Amino acid sequence: MKRSVSDSSFVSVPEDGPVKDYRDYRVRKSSLIATVNWTHVIGTYLPTLFLVGIGVLFAQLVHQVVTDLSSKVEHKASPGEIDFSIETITAVILGVRQIFSNLLSTFLVAPLQSGEGGILSTHVKITALVLVVMGWIVLNDNPTYMLAFSTFKAPDSWKVSHAQIIQMMKNQGSFTDDSIGFMERLLARSGTGQSTAWPPGIVQCLEEGKETDRSILASRKEAEAVIFDIVESALKKAKVHPKEVDVLVINCSLFSPTPSLCAMVISKFGMRQDIQSFNLSGMGCGASLISVGLAKDMLQRRRLQGGKALVVSTEIITPNLYRGNERGFLLQNTLFRCGGAAIVLSNSWMDGRRAWYKLLHTVRVQSNSEEAYNCVYEAQDGEEQRGVRLSKEIVKVAGKCMEKNMTTIGPYVLPLSEQIPVVTTMAIKFMIKMTGKLLKMCGQEKLAAKLPKKKHYVPDFKRGIDHFCIHAGGRAVIDGENAVFICFLCWT
Repeated sequence: MKRSVSDSSFVSVPEDGPVKDYRDYRVRKSSLIATVNWTHVIGTYLPTLFLVGIGVLFAQLVHQVVTDLSSKVEHKASPGEIDFSIETITAVILGVRQIFSNLLSTFLVAPLQSGEGGILSTHVKITALVLVVMGWIVLNDNPTYMLAFSTFKAPDSWKVSHAQIIQMMKNQGSFTDDSIGFMERLLARSGTGQSTAWPPGIVQCLEEGKETDRSILASRKEAEAVIFDIVESALKKAKVHPKEVDVLVINCSLFSPTPSLCAMVISKFGMRQDIQSFNLSGMGCGASLISVGLAKDMLQRRRLQGGKALVVSTEIITPNLYRGNERGFLLQNTLFRCGGAAIVLSNSWMDGRRAWYKLLHTVRVQSNSEEAYNCVYEAQDGEEQRGVRLSKEIVKVAGKCMEKNMTTIGPYVLPLSEQIPVVTTMAIKFMIKMTGKLLKMCGQEKLAAKLPKKKHYVPDFKRGIDHFCIHAGGRAVIDGENAVFICFLCWT
């Protein structure tokens, strides 16, 4: 993948010595090879080997028939040569046909017989057995591959600096000086660069004599500009025609027009009429992963014939500019930007060789607490200005949900060396607990109080996961998740 250019720099400046950048860091190829999961590499090429094996099996059957019939069919070929006469070809075809007829008539019992009663030779039996095992593995793998993805690259006319953003807020004519100062401080600490994208309906207020356009028409124009660009790019990279798409999933939390965004894409690209389309709204930043999980589940229903899914994730900013002065709502004006991403997925075996990635596991954790429900809440303020209120509890909620998520995905990714201590610790804690209850029932409270306390064993997730990709929901969220990760991974 190409390295993305950023205005901010993560290069550390040492007190003594030259400044290092990313070019000074190299990884030995032997170290990279050690991180490859060869099980999935072999599984990717297993369908191709299966088809080759079927060809080998057919060739062995033909060879067996030719060998068996060579003494019965008259031919004029010299020893060591092959006679392609009509008699020979006809005899071979009839022989192969007779073998398959015998196999079907005896329901595969005769090939397993030994001795002279068997139809197939030993090497043909071995090849058939290997193919059966390979076919069973292929059918139970049921993979989901990512063929391509694309992200939205905003035109230069959409990009603004921090100073221009503040000027846009001032041009709204609804913010107090205190709110402007608060947004300036948020921008300085947000971690966003000096060239981020805002929709043209809002950016146009920087021009003299023009006001902000938050109409439904301007919102649709933003949606079309973002979604059409990434869908066309993703399909082109994946070499997939729009009519080949079987499942379409689009998520956009705050903009859900009628006709839907899915209908807009289907009409624009001329997709099939029997396509399964899903438009998710109101599900926040987590809707992207939910959409991928939904697309995967829908593809599982087409496991035999295979299928392709297109997942689009975006957020439309035009109708969601908050124009009030409550601080809980002002966060959205400084954190959110224009953007979008599209992914092409496939569960066809033959697409494994050209896929970029293979989806292994998807897990989902839903928090049901009151603070989690209210941490991101769309409402109206005291002046009836609509916006999204972001609570201070969002960092705590994100940390708790991530901890539950890591616990759920642990059995899928952790090696046995980390799972066994977890199970052992749980068994010991259970035995100690039951022993304490038994002693209390017998009147031995003092003895029960002296039982040892066994701490929970927290596995080292770095033993099973090479890279963590954290949702960039603002610098505060990233810092909070980082703190949770440090506590969660180091408490062993």
